[in-house]
Amino acid sequence: MWFDTHAHVDSKDFDEDRAEVIERAKQAGVTRFVNVGCSRGSAKRTMELVERYDFIYGTVGLHPHDAKSMTDELLEEIKGWAAHPKILAIGEIGLDFHYDYSPREVQREVYRRQIRLALDLAMPVAIHDREAHRECFDILTEEGGWANGGIYHCYSGSAEMAADILKNGFYISFSGTVTFKNADKLRRAAMAVPLDRLLIETDCPYLSPQPYRGKRNEPAHVAATGRALAELRGISHEEFAKLTWENACRAYRIQQ
Repeated sequence: MWFDTHAHVDSKDFDEDRAEVIERAKQAGVTRFVNVGCSRGSAKRTMELVERYDFIYGTVGLHPHDAKSMTDELLEEIKGWAAHPKILAIGEIGLDFHYDYSPREVQREVYRRQIRLALDLAMPVAIHDREAHRECFDILTEEGGWANGGIYHCYSGSAEMAADILKNGFYISFSGTVTFKNADKLRRAAMAVPLDRLLIETDCPYLSPQPYRGKRNEPAHVAATGRALAELRGISHEEFAKLTWENACRAYRIQQ
């Protein structure tokens, strides 16, 4: 059984066949996945999914791309959605200095506000960090954001940075990018993460793993990433599926 720890099945990319995608996930042995509500609209759609499907959970927060749209009202809405028993974390939150869709100073402030919200609610955080490694880490430290645990999703940093994250009690999640031919640095990082702190995800509809690269990603494909990492770590697919499933339950505080 597989656990996709980070998916965007509410995306418009799935509007034509969402029910079929969810059924394919079940058929592929994906017994749980977390849908990430990272805007007002996305959070509302995530709430609908977690209500409709017993094996789908969610997170809510504001993605750094949309940080410029944060208001006091929206932060209160996020707080309200987070009260639902199947909403497991505040996220994805963080910094994205690759696209800079929102001004960096705005991203920093919105990141801080959402860390504080997570602390107030005693909830984990799901971190988005793209080309902002040092600042993302430092702000989390300055705000005391390690306190309730969390996940660095779609990890893109070094093995050395992973060690610092792990010292602070977080889990590290790898997407299909770890299967790419030119991803040797990322595979070194994946080798450095202890097996009890390792997670897998699709980040669908993006970042399809081999052999699906170039096609729309979906939760069923998390198994391909899992198999690739199992082989990298020298353990069976079944054992790797079991341990990453258990890790995800601990990271998100779900009763197994």
